[in-house]
Amino acid sequence: MTAEAAPLGTFDKKTASYQAKLSALGTLSGAVSTFQGSLSALTNSSNFRAVSATPSDPLVLSASAGAKAVAGSYNINVSQLAQAQTLTSGGMASKLSTIGSGAKTTISFQLGSLAGGTFGVTGTTLSGSTLLTGVSNGSLIINGTAIPTDASTKSARALADAINAKSSTTGVTATAQPTASNATMFNGFGNIETGADGTYSLSIGGIEIVTQGNGVGAGAGITAASLDTTLEGPNAVSNALAAANITVTGKAADGTLKFTRADGSNLNIEEVVTGSVKGGIGHASNSVNDGSNVTIASSITLASGNASPIVVGGSNPAAAGLTAGTGGSYMNTNFTQDGTQATGSVVIDSTNNSLQGIRDAINNAGLGVTASIVSDGTDKPYHLVLSSTKTGANSAMKISLSGSDGQPADSALNDLLSYDAGGTQNLKQNSAAQNTMFSVNGIAITSSSNNVDTAIEGVTLGITKIGTSSLSVAKDTTTVKTSITAFVKAYNELNTSIGKMTAYNPETKTGGILLGDSTVQSIQSQLRRQLGAPITGLSSGMNTLSQVGISFQKDGSLTLDTSKLDKAISTNFSDIAGLFSAIGKASDSNVAFTSSTAATKPGTYDLSITTMASQGSLTSDAALPASTTIASDTTWNVTLNDTEPSAAKNTAKVTIPAGTYTPTQLASLVQSSINGVKAFSDNGSTVSAAIDGTGKLVLSSSRYGSVSNLAVSSGTGTGIDTLFGTAKPVKGTDVAGTLGGQPVVGSGQTLTGAPGSPAEGLKIEVTGGTTGARGTVSFSQGYAYQLNNLATSFLGTDGMITGRTNGINETLKSVAAQRDKFSAKLTDIEARYRAQYTRLDVTLSKLQSTQTYLTQQLASIAANR
Repeated sequence: MTAEAAPLGTFDKKTASYQAKLSALGTLSGAVSTFQGSLSALTNSSNFRAVSATPSDPLVLSASAGAKAVAGSYNINVSQLAQAQTLTSGGMASKLSTIGSGAKTTISFQLGSLAGGTFGVTGTTLSGSTLLTGVSNGSLIINGTAIPTDASTKSARALADAINAKSSTTGVTATAQPTASNATMFNGFGNIETGADGTYSLSIGGIEIVTQGNGVGAGAGITAASLDTTLEGPNAVSNALAAANITVTGKAADGTLKFTRADGSNLNIEEVVTGSVKGGIGHASNSVNDGSNVTIASSITLASGNASPIVVGGSNPAAAGLTAGTGGSYMNTNFTQDGTQATGSVVIDSTNNSLQGIRDAINNAGLGVTASIVSDGTDKPYHLVLSSTKTGANSAMKISLSGSDGQPADSALNDLLSYDAGGTQNLKQNSAAQNTMFSVNGIAITSSSNNVDTAIEGVTLGITKIGTSSLSVAKDTTTVKTSITAFVKAYNELNTSIGKMTAYNPETKTGGILLGDSTVQSIQSQLRRQLGAPITGLSSGMNTLSQVGISFQKDGSLTLDTSKLDKAISTNFSDIAGLFSAIGKASDSNVAFTSSTAATKPGTYDLSITTMASQGSLTSDAALPASTTIASDTTWNVTLNDTEPSAAKNTAKVTIPAGTYTPTQLASLVQSSINGVKAFSDNGSTVSAAIDGTGKLVLSSSRYGSVSNLAVSSGTGTGIDTLFGTAKPVKGTDVAGTLGGQPVVGSGQTLTGAPGSPAEGLKIEVTGGTTGARGTVSFSQGYAYQLNNLATSFLGTDGMITGRTNGINETLKSVAAQRDKFSAKLTDIEARYRAQYTRLDVTLSKLQSTQTYLTQQLASIAANR
């Protein structure tokens, strides 16, 4: 059997040989995969335009630079950080107790900007005691800073000056309100009559206006008319009043005479009389006047520099006309909604009319506003805190409430939550919606976010602190050099690996495991051919590896001349990208290259557009009136970007807040209300609304193409016919045209080269312009891009290495099957040999028995002789 089994060694040698080749192919596959990995950084064209951005003070800001950044140095001074508005309700004893009657109330949120006016505290008119003794030191503390006052601080003007002297630490400025006499003070001014011993004089602010000596009868001296004549000027009196910042309005003759001191200084009005005098202020011509002395004061208004609450304290803030505590509100301010920000409404009724219920309703609705409950530890500790989810001055909140079925909003809810910077402010502002404010090389810049990518082209700033920092922006050549060096190294490792597998040693007369293997030879030749061919389709003069210092050596490996690479980077940095990655460029500024596939052929393609992409829209059939009233409880059913067949997720009920709106306000309201619906935002569907040149309301889906559509129908309250009349919606269309005269596939604003055409897989976006010839689109495939595709063809499921590996595995299965078959045959042979042996053994046994018998017989015969 040993001789019969000798062929099994041949099968084992074949199996070992094939397994060695299989292992070698695995090593080759790993080397190709490593090489392909080195290409990833080179296929990304943005890496070749990388720019570094380094701030001198990373605590003030961080920075990152993109491909469009320009090298340079910038000085950045940050004066304000962006923040979101935060509003707080009054305290409640329990967060679970019911608020109001439970009547259905809609709470509508709007986000926008505030203009005009100030945020601060309005004081009351200074008291008589203050006018006498002033404001003693320690009486007033603002935001933790003591205001230096004394016995001379007797007027609103003096008080404002004292407060403003500390504005740098308090962040608060004070304005003294104009001091004015009562408009009826001179009503019934009687003609002055002086007796033989009488005299009369009238002084305003220490300026003597008129005088009358003794012995002048009523009507012969000072009268209301003569007083008016004196005050009209021009004369020494009118000049003196103007110099003292005192203005005169009205007439004494008709009882409307009024004196005003604009700077807030106290205004003293004094009648000095001696002897017998009749008439004058508040006295008829026959009424005795004993003289009068009135000092009129005004009040101050505090304004917070960043619209933060103002904390008023001190031993006696009432002396300054202020009340101790934290407060502040907007004064003379207007709110304008930002239609680009999604907002919406929530309904509060008997099922959720508690602080917790309101909080959950707001948070579940996704309105651009978040709600939380905080406790301050007092007897009514629970407060609802509302914050806009975005920072910036255009994210201030307006909160309005409306009832249902013609009924007003629940009064308790209204008292708790109604907030309008231009009107009722039942919530307290804790932080204002404000922008980031900074300067770049002296140029003032504002941003709604602390992450700013518009100040310096190609640079994104992350502003974290008020302060000053310089910023250095420079080309990042390290990434490119590192990537190219890694590419050369990986290729050489692949080349070395292939060399070992295919080498022949003439001394030992042995060859590598894959010597003569056609798959390995094909891979090696394809790689070398790809690296040796120039790149086509590039507009620059750089199209070979040798131009960046990469060349072949005699052993087939690559060498890198770093000095030549450095020179290429310094002189042609922007052109190196096309040498390695796939680059697409359109001659039309409204056309942008998006992507390509391995099937896209390099070249320059003429672009022609036959149909521009459009959006689904609905336009009112007439111009909107100057104002439109939306009734309470108004809802519309909106279907946006629906599919075929229709999907329920594309239709939602939209609440339109009640109120009276101008066309522009209404467009913003409709846009933000629809975009605030969570079902739409989850689908990435939005709308835009605007008033066109003819005054019509245009509502459009933000998506382009045949998938862009919308439909609006009335629900409750104000119907859509109030705005749109009988207008019908229009469905969007896809862009259409040709690339290089070949058909393309249009989807929205995107065109893709059709299968089978040279531009197959070439994807561009057409964002504007008109139909007709639109220039050209150029495309080139750099070395790394082509080699990556080539490596994929080696390693893919249908790749050469995979195919060769699968073939060897099938051969191994075949050899194993042949060996198994031969082994089975050996079993049969052994059985045959064993059967023969058994038969021979039986025959031998019989012969031995015969021998014994014959021996016995022969012995018996011999004995009987």
